[in-house]
Amino acid sequence: MTNVKQVRSQEVEQAAREALTSRGVLIDDIAAIVFEMQYPYNDQLKLEDCVTSVDRVLEKREIQHAILVGIELDRLAERKMLSEPLQTLVETDEGLFGVDETIALGAALGYGSIAVTTYGHLDKHKIGVIKKLDTKRSEHVHTFLDDIVASIAATASSRLAHRLRDAQDRISRDEQVRRDEEDRLS
Repeated sequence: MTNVKQVRSQEVEQAAREALTSRGVLIDDIAAIVFEMQYPYNDQLKLEDCVTSVDRVLEKREIQHAILVGIELDRLAERKMLSEPLQTLVETDEGLFGVDETIALGAALGYGSIAVTTYGHLDKHKIGVIKKLDTKRSEHVHTFLDDIVASIAATASSRLAHRLRDAQDRISRDEQVRRDEEDRLS
């Protein structure tokens, strides 16, 4: 067996988090989107819950890989290091170029249909920092980053939605057990 270097999971996670920060995207920015998406379904939701959910999503390899690949392609496009016609497609965020959405959507798939539909909503409506990244006109290219941030927000939203349902189910089961016990004793 050949000596193949393995990259430690913690190293990949740290690199992904640093890549986001280096592009001006903070966890709180993403959490604000998650809060906006989930508060209508859970009026007990706190921003800290959203921050925690984003943090948990950033622990997932699929998300980390999407962040690293997407941001690297954006950076290469800024330095004009991609070959044509890819350089122009990425640099201009060509409307029919869908690889950015494909990577982001692929990262969201692990969180079910809620994440996928939420990603579609965020991709279309460009909420919060996603809009800032999508419309920013400067030396920075964010062709991939805006979609990746939407994917992170969508998956963190889906995670919260599933956790809420799990909590509701536990309460319902506990209530049913209590009723059964009351019936048994009467």
